[in-house]
Amino acid sequence: MRLTRNDKGPLIAFMAPALIMMLLFFVIPVIYVVVVSFFKWNGITDPEFRGIRNFALLFKDKAFLRSVLNNIIWALVAGFIQVPIAMVMAIILSRKPKGWKFFRTVYFLPQVISGIALAMLWRAIYNANTGLLNGLLKLFGRGDLARDWLGTIETAFPAVLIYWVFYIGYYMVIMMADITTIDESYYEAATIDGATDFQQAIHITIPLIRKTSLATCVTLASVMGLRQFEQVYMLTNGQPANTTSTIVLYMYKKLQEPNYGMASASAVILIVVGIIFIVSLRLLFNGRQENRQVKKRKGA
Repeated sequence: MRLTRNDKGPLIAFMAPALIMMLLFFVIPVIYVVVVSFFKWNGITDPEFRGIRNFALLFKDKAFLRSVLNNIIWALVAGFIQVPIAMVMAIILSRKPKGWKFFRTVYFLPQVISGIALAMLWRAIYNANTGLLNGLLKLFGRGDLARDWLGTIETAFPAVLIYWVFYIGYYMVIMMADITTIDESYYEAATIDGATDFQQAIHITIPLIRKTSLATCVTLASVMGLRQFEQVYMLTNGQPANTTSTIVLYMYKKLQEPNYGMASASAVILIVVGIIFIVSLRLLFNGRQENRQVKKRKGA
C-alpha cells in the first residue's frame, strides 16, 4: 500500500510526539553516555579525554568481568528456564482445571509486590541464624546442610538467582492471554484424532505462540536479567568477593566514587550486550522460518 501526499501529513503528525519523546529521553541520553565513556570525569572538575582507556580498564577488572558473566547467566536462566516454567503453567491453567482462577491469582500476586520487599523477605529466609531455610533443614534432620547462604562464595549467586526464577506470574499471564486467542477447532480436531493434551500442547499451542507471546516473554525476561540491580543490592551488595555483582550494580558503585567515565563505559557495554541478546533471540525465533521461505523460493 502506497502512501499519498495527503496521507503523509497526518502520519507524520501522529508519529511526531512519539519520535520527539524517543529522541529526548532515549537517543540523546544514550549518545551522552557514549561520549562520557571516553572521558575521566568526577562530575566536578573538567572532563579529561582518555579515549578507550576506560574500556581497557574495565576488561582488566575482575569484578566487572564477573558482573558481565553473572548478567549473561541471569539472562539465559530467565529466558530459557523461567519463561518455559511460565509457559507450562500457562498451558495448564488455560485448560481451566479446577481452581485455575485461584492459582492464576497466586502466581501473579508477587508481581504487585515491590522487588525490594521480596528481596528483604528472602534475605530473612536465607539468614544464617534465624532463617526459615536453615530452620527447615534442621527440622528435617539435615542441619549439616545449613550455612550462610548469602555469605558463602559457593552458594551466594545461586541463592540470589534461584528464588527469582520462580516468580513467573507476569509471563504466565501474557502467554495465557495469547493461548485464549487460538481457535478451539484446532483442539477439537486433535481430540477427535486421538491426540493427548500433551501432544496438543507440543504440536498446536507452542508453535502458535512461539513467535508472539513466547518470543516476547523470552526477550523481556532476558532484558530483565541483564538489568538486575535491586535484588542483588538488597541481598548481597555484590558480595562475597563480587561473586554476585551485576553490571548495573558495578555501574552504581562507580557513580558513588564518583567516576562517571567508568560508569558510562560499563553502561555502554551493557547496551552492547543487550543488543547482542535481542538480535540473537530474534534470529532464534525468526531465523528458521525465514530460511524455509528462502529455500521454497529457490525451489520454485
